[in-house]
Parts: sequence; C-alpha cells; structure tokens
Amino acid sequence: MEVDEENPGSTSPTEASDLGPDSQTLVSSVHATPLQPIQPIVPPVVVPPIAPIVPPIAPIPSILPPPVIRPLAPLPVRPPVLRPPILQNGEVRESDSDSDNEDSGPTRTAPGTTGEYEISEESRLVRERQEKAIQELMMKRRAKALAVPTNDMAVRTRLRKLGEPMTLFGEREMERRERLRMIMAKLDAEGQLEKLMKAHEEEEAAATAAKADVEEEIIQYPFYTEGTKTLKDARVDIARYSLVQAALRIRREQRKRDDPDEDTDAELDWALGQAANLVLDCSEIGDDRPLSGCSFSRDGEKLATCSLSGVAKLWKMPNVEKEFTLNGHTERATDVAFSPVHDHLATASADRTARLWDTRGSLLRTFEGHLDRLARISFHPSGKYLGTTSFDKTWRLWDVENGEELLLQEGHSRSVYGLDFHRDGSLAASCGLDALARVWDLRTGRSILALEGHVKPVLGISFSPNGYHLATGGEDNTCRVWDLRKRKTLYTIPAHSNLISEVKFEPQEGYFLVTASYDMTAKIWSARDFKPVKTLAGHESKVTSLDVTGDGRYIATVSHDRKIKLWSSSSKEKEQGMDVD
Repeated sequence: MEVDEENPGSTSPTEASDLGPDSQTLVSSVHATPLQPIQPIVPPVVVPPIAPIVPPIAPIPSILPPPVIRPLAPLPVRPPVLRPPILQNGEVRESDSDSDNEDSGPTRTAPGTTGEYEISEESRLVRERQEKAIQELMMKRRAKALAVPTNDMAVRTRLRKLGEPMTLFGEREMERRERLRMIMAKLDAEGQLEKLMKAHEEEEAAATAAKADVEEEIIQYPFYTEGTKTLKDARVDIARYSLVQAALRIRREQRKRDDPDEDTDAELDWALGQAANLVLDCSEIGDDRPLSGCSFSRDGEKLATCSLSGVAKLWKMPNVEKEFTLNGHTERATDVAFSPVHDHLATASADRTARLWDTRGSLLRTFEGHLDRLARISFHPSGKYLGTTSFDKTWRLWDVENGEELLLQEGHSRSVYGLDFHRDGSLAASCGLDALARVWDLRTGRSILALEGHVKPVLGISFSPNGYHLATGGEDNTCRVWDLRKRKTLYTIPAHSNLISEVKFEPQEGYFLVTASYDMTAKIWSARDFKPVKTLAGHESKVTSLDVTGDGRYIATVSHDRKIKLWSSSSKEKEQGMDVD
C-alpha cells in the first residue's frame, strides 16, 4: 500500500489504453531509451497541452527488483506493390538505366518480396503486340527511304531479279510497286544487301545499254519526219495566200476606224436585232436516220446534210427542197462541208474515208489514209486543201486537186474531233477528246498555242472573222471564247444544260456566235459581251450541227429527231442582208 501511495503516477493497463496515439508514441519513446539514474531534484517535464502530461517516475526502493522493460515489437513493413506499366496508344516504356534492362524479363518472383514480379498473360500479349507494331513501323520507315522505280515494267523486272513473282492475281500497278518496296525493305533489314545491290547493278547496266542504243538510233535517224516536196510547196502557197488575206483584213479594219461614216456599233446592233428576230421558217424531215451534219453553200442557195445512214443530200433554199442524194459511204456519215470557193462539197464517214462531190451529185475524189473513223471535216479558205479529223488521234491535210495526203499531224493524246481554219488561212485549230484545243501554224507546222481550260472533251471549235477570237465548246456544257493575242480565256459562257456539239461564228463579221447542244436547243450570243440574244427551241432531240449563211439571214440546225429546221428573220428587213465583202 505504501508503494502505491508513493507512486501515484503509475497507471494501470486500462488507463494506458485510454491514452491517445500521441501518448503511446511518447511512452514508447520513453521505454525505448536506456534508463539512467533519475535525479529527484530534476523538475517535471512540461508537455504541450495537446497530450496528457506524464509525471516523472519516482525512485523505486531497493526492496523490489527493477521492472523488466520490454521493447515494443516493430510494425511489419509492407513491401511496395510493383505494378506493370500501363500502355496506352502504342506507347512503350523504356528503362532509364541498364539495371532496369537486366531486371526485365518474363519470369518474376512471387509478390511480397523485395525482388521482381510476375507479368500477367494479358500484359505479355500487349507487350508482344507493341513490339510487333514497332517492328512494322521501322520496316515501313526503312521502306520509305528506299528508291523504288515508278515504271511498271521496271518494277516487274526488279521483282523477277529478286526471285519474286512479277504479278499477283488482281494486283494493280501501285500495289505491285508497294509489294516491291516491302520486299526490298525486308532484304535490307535482314542484311541481304548484296543480293539487292546485285539486282540494282544489273538493272543499271541494262538501262545504260538501252540508253546507248537510243543514242545510236538518234545519231542514225533524225528526230523529225521530213516532209515531202509537195508539203513544202503547199506551205509556201499557204503563206502567200495568208499574207494577202491578212493585209486585206487589216486594211478593212483601218478603214472602219478612220472612216466617219462607218459605225461599227450600229452595224452590230442591227445584226443582233436581226438575230433576235429569228423564227422557225421551215422544218423538213431530212432522212430515215438521225442527222449528223449540215452546211450552206458559199452563196447560201443550197444546203447539204448528212445522216447516220451514210447518205448525204442536197437541198434547195429557201424552201428546203431536195435536189440530189449522194450515195457512196459504207458507214454512217459524220459531217459535210461546202467549199468556200468552188461548187464542191466534202463528206466524212465512219468508213475511214472522206469523199469530194460536185453539186450535181457526182463523186470526184476519195481521200483514204485514216486508221479510224472520221469526225469533222473543213475546207481551207483558199479552197485548195481539205482538213479531216479522226479517232486515230490525228488530223490530216489533203490536196483537193489530186487527193494526195500532204500532212499527218499528231499532237493530241486522244481522238481529234473538231477542226477549223483561220480566215486568213495561216492557222488551223483542232480540238479533241483530251479536253485540249491546239492552234497550229500551217506555214511552219508548229503547234503555237495549247488552250487548256475545258475539263471534258471539246467537240466544237470556230475562228472569228475578226482574226483574234476563237470559240470552243465541249462536254462540260460551257463555251469558252479565247483571245489569241492574250493567250487566255476571254469569256466562259455556261451556255447549255447538256454538252455543246457545235459552235459557229457569223461568217461575215463575227457579230454573233451560235452554239448547238444536246439539250435540244441552239442559242445565239452577242459578240460584244457574249450575252444571250436568242434561243432557238423546236427540236425534239439532240441538236448535232448547225450552220449560218454568209449574210447572216439564215441559220440551219439538224438533230437526232431527223429534222432540218431553218430559222430566218421575220422582220421586213430580212431581205436586206448584210453586204458580203
């Protein structure tokens, strides 16, 4: 009892358990430190009011043995939990040191120890997929860096030299080239550069030999086709004719400019007024099959038409009365044209021939030489030469007198369809299914201008009498007017709702432009600003061709509805046509 009274600071286990965590920490720290002799004189330790104050331990009498202080057992240390890295979006975790690489591996020790860990099957599969993706990416990078030939024959040759099949079933050119690229990349990755370099050296040797052969051929043969003497004489004759005609045209323009009595605007307004008053004057069935072409004679007294039956017919104007039937072609007739000088007309056909006729229906000459069906036909302004276009990608110039082929002109990448000659006779313009129009100098034989702008095949082309405007129409439903002086498009007319089959300028002064279309209409456009003047509607099917008389009084259109329609002015002035120079 005396001992308990002397030690009031000792606490029971129950009381000790009521102490907070801070008290336990303090007590454990007191017991953990080695006991030293306690001086009774030392004042009590002041503890902050947060935790209860532990009174100093009173000296224990020597009667009782000193209590054995047992140290508290340390808390078990929880091993760190090692988790495999989370891979997202193809990222791969790379170790920062060599020790990480040494520790990495598919086999790990059991968790709970301080060593390695086991990788789950899912993690292993993810890692394998990532490694495979990295290999494929590196392979593609290596393949992109390789030089692969672009020519399909060179690709096939290299595949054969590498021991691979030249082509697979259903494989296209780009797929074949990509397969060669991957094969070359694989050989490079496997270190088989010797095989690759050997194949490359053989290919270079073959290319060098081919180049040497080409050089020998160039040395032996000229790079151009030498023309005949008749072609040279024709070029000289065309040059002389064009110089005279150009001088007359320039003199006429100067007279209009300097003469105060000449009022060009008034003449243009009168011509446009006549065109705006055009009405349907006559309609006649032209053939049993659809009509494909029409042309007026130089005096406007006769009209020639042709049809898909291969027959051409002559009609008397202005009542459209049939005079003669021209039989001779074995296939469908594609176009007809009157000579600007003589009373002759020419027809083109799908039987690869063109034929020259007189106005009495007699066959004068046959022009043979094209390798495919003919499209359009046109006379040179001098009347001595005839131009034909064909689906063999060429147009040809013929001598009307003897039927000799003077010029075979290439230059279009696809079929040539339309052809027209400049009023002076110095230039020719061709258009084709390659969406391109070309202007040729007949005096030198050079292509002096390539007109790019249409996005679909060009079917109609026409020079303006003013000498510097050129009109084209095609399957893109637009008519383009080109300025030859500026070498660019002057106007783009969204003319029709279907393809344009033919374009023609008024032949005397070019005061208006007429377009025919598969939308069953023909339209007249002012040459001043190329605004619409008149729409000629009346056909029941596609309008295939048209022509305008020299004085501008009549316009004829033919169509797939087998009808010829003649349009004339209904005003009292229709008998007072423009004076023909």
